[in-house]
Amino acid sequence: MSKILTTESGAPVADNQNSAQAGIGGPVLIQDQQLIEKLARFNRERIPERVVHARGSGAYGYFEVTDDVTAYTRANFLDTVGKRTEVFLRFSTVAGNLGAGDAVRDPRGFALKFYTEEGNYDLVGNNTPVFFIKDPIKFPDFIHSQKRDPFTGVQEADNVWDYWSYSPESLHQITWLFGDRGIPASYRHMNGYGSHTYQWVAADGAAYWVKYHFKTNQGVRSLDAKQAAELVGEDADSHQRDLHQAIERGIFPSWTVHVQLMPVADAADYRFNPFDLTKVWPHADYPLQKIGRLVLNRNPDNVFAEVEQAAFSPNNFVPGIGASPDKMLQGRLFAYADAHRYRLGVNHTQLPVNAPKATTAQNYGRDGLGAVNAAGRAKNYEPNSYDGPRQTDQALAAPTAVQGWTGTHEAASHAKDDDFFQAGELYRLMSDAEQERLIANLAGSLGSVARDDVVERVLPFFHAADSDYGRRLQAAVEAIRNADEA
Repeated sequence: MSKILTTESGAPVADNQNSAQAGIGGPVLIQDQQLIEKLARFNRERIPERVVHARGSGAYGYFEVTDDVTAYTRANFLDTVGKRTEVFLRFSTVAGNLGAGDAVRDPRGFALKFYTEEGNYDLVGNNTPVFFIKDPIKFPDFIHSQKRDPFTGVQEADNVWDYWSYSPESLHQITWLFGDRGIPASYRHMNGYGSHTYQWVAADGAAYWVKYHFKTNQGVRSLDAKQAAELVGEDADSHQRDLHQAIERGIFPSWTVHVQLMPVADAADYRFNPFDLTKVWPHADYPLQKIGRLVLNRNPDNVFAEVEQAAFSPNNFVPGIGASPDKMLQGRLFAYADAHRYRLGVNHTQLPVNAPKATTAQNYGRDGLGAVNAAGRAKNYEPNSYDGPRQTDQALAAPTAVQGWTGTHEAASHAKDDDFFQAGELYRLMSDAEQERLIANLAGSLGSVARDDVVERVLPFFHAADSDYGRRLQAAVEAIRNADEA
């Protein structure tokens, strides 16, 4: 017997092809429950789009511990070599809207949810180890400069570069973005990074600052500007299609996971601010240590329910892992969860993709739009004498790891805190061919900026990073601008 179509209340539907009418050829009747229900639901199918990272793809998989790290963290999901934890990974572009193309020059989000036995742990990063800014108060303005102009309705190079020209700390990320890795060939063929600095705490109380690195086992592959433009024109959904089809064919993408570990005592005297999101820790100072592998092996059954409604918050920690004084991270600890409460409602953590899988959430949150787990007759306050859930009195991380925290807005001073030297080091690591492509990509974008003062303000950044870098870029930009004036 075939399944019976029903209304949302479970009543059988007699006719789903024709609306009820007041007689043959008469007006449609509002009493047609199926008609009214379908139209009303259709009007409400969409939810607010993410302000950033709107265009995304995702998949389930697992993280497997391959190396012993119990000396550095007491996190339960990392306590045994061979242990596997289910994960959900969402890839995304940053600036584009929900219908934008995948193969564009833009950082890629790399947001990972671990469904651990001690609760969900969210690691929110990118495919670059750095970012454009180092203070969360600048984030709304930065994103506005990258989005569609309020008058023209399109992204404007003048706005992009105007903002960057006032933000010299962005140069390191600009050098990444316009380099060979600026447009990944697919989500499978790019690295991922936690980007921020986090904290690990071991069972003996020893604390470490940590950075995460996910090295693709498929090999890094990228597109140049011409290849990307052709691909977007042919298939705007190229990266989504590639990820979905690879997993469906049993070609499971994987990444080898490494960390850099810095004893907390090192931070105070390090030569630059180790919590500055615009800088990396040189591997010579803090080498990569392999800890595991990440494998994606299952596509979502419903993209809207599981990718669009997936909610990640860097404030979702588990025992043994915590935050750092990274100012951008501190801002995101609030902003991400707040965005999800707006987009999905206060009960978004009860949605299957966001709910814990290896444990059960037990708290006193009640009611609100979309409440599912209402906890029955259980009391909704704490403390109580009805055997309700209680606090552990054990900090997840080590709040005393950094001494002397104050309310000051001033960053600590370090010997090499300028915004340019690491961008220059990255440039000098490139081959001649890579440098040529970088200069061409930058000149093509910067050369299209109409305002001279913006160009004049930003060019000295590249000179400060490396004299050859600045000289070649300035010559290339001048050649483009002179050609346009001719």
